[in-house]
Amino acid sequence: MYLSRLAVTDFRSYPQAEAALEPGVTSFIGPNGQGKTNLIEAVGYLATLASHRVAHDAPLVRQGTDRAIVRGLVVRDGRDTLLEIEITPGKANRARLAGSPVSRARDILGTLRTVLFAPEDLAIVKGDPAGRRDYLDDLLVARAPRYAAVRADYDRVLKQRNALLKSAGNARRAGAELRTLDVWDSHLATAGAELLAGRHDLVESLRPLVDKAYAAVSRGGGPTTLDYQSSVPPEIADSVDRELLAAALSAAVAASRDKDLDRGITLVGPHRDELALSIGGLPAKGYASHGESWSLALALRLAAYDLLRADGGEPVLILDDVFAELDATRRESLAELVAPAEQVLITAAVVGDVPEQLAGGRFDVAAGEVRRVR
Repeated sequence: MYLSRLAVTDFRSYPQAEAALEPGVTSFIGPNGQGKTNLIEAVGYLATLASHRVAHDAPLVRQGTDRAIVRGLVVRDGRDTLLEIEITPGKANRARLAGSPVSRARDILGTLRTVLFAPEDLAIVKGDPAGRRDYLDDLLVARAPRYAAVRADYDRVLKQRNALLKSAGNARRAGAELRTLDVWDSHLATAGAELLAGRHDLVESLRPLVDKAYAAVSRGGGPTTLDYQSSVPPEIADSVDRELLAAALSAAVAASRDKDLDRGITLVGPHRDELALSIGGLPAKGYASHGESWSLALALRLAAYDLLRADGGEPVLILDDVFAELDATRRESLAELVAPAEQVLITAAVVGDVPEQLAGGRFDVAAGEVRRVR
């Protein structure tokens, strides 16, 4: 799988921009603030319907315009498929697949798959648990797009339950019945069990891949461990049985109800779980050095790449200004690991930041213009 053409209209800083791409390595070179990351952000949006830089769509639309359009031509098994997304803040985004409208934008998920390395990835290791949960859930969707609906269902139920908890706290003190909360508790357990089962299965698959990738990036460091810390009891923490998980989650939610009512929020469930990362038996967060944290962040992305490739359809690798953040050893190790990929897209401020092993096609990006050099 590779992207043979990218075109954007009113996306970020670009009124119009287009790039013809080929398999192998392509670098976008230019000083900071010239728009090179905007281009690979557009590629990532085609694959995930989300940006790796911002949580909302409004910043993606060029100032003074109402919408942005991103188009990409995906080549897979010798066949071309055109993707098109129209981004309109405040409204549902619209998408086309092979020229035909789809009923929901998420119906295009899976057509293009990417694995993106960026400086922000350090937060997966050193930041809050939400970043690690997002890492798992984004990878779930990349492997099986149906999990986009699972995530949406869970988020919707959680939002409704939290709204009810805020009002029900006062109702409880007034002696009002809370039968409606029972209904949302049941929905939360069912939707949450589906998400938990997917996460548990994913973590089992990732463990050996992360350890292998960490050893390769750090030249023999490790071992690493991934421990999914769930709201359900430890004896079923690794289960993928939906009914068993739903029952356990339902019991946990019921046990937490009084605290939930006092706080006005849902205190147990997949939205509160943690993916604990360790290196050499010590928690990565708080103990790992900067270099070790970078190696683990890279290992998590490399493991995701290996997993997606094993599923079929090699993803496009995107390296957004990563090499400038790495020391010489890690830079060389990463270059060796990604060089065989079918397509690698790189951004860098200067040509010297790109290792020689990854020399290939090149675009210079400056003042809103994208010019092919080789």
